[in-house]
Amino acid sequence: MNHWPFILAAYGIAVAATLALTIASYVAMRRAEARADALGRR
Repeated sequence: MNHWPFILAAYGIAVAATLALTIASYVAMRRAEARADALGRR
């Protein structure tokens, strides 16, 4: 039995999830920084 398709799929899912989490974190960070800057300008 060849396990490579499962192994490659698992790595693909892990990489995709990591990229999605990184992008979501970056977007949240940018929004938080914008809100902090807006509070500082008041």
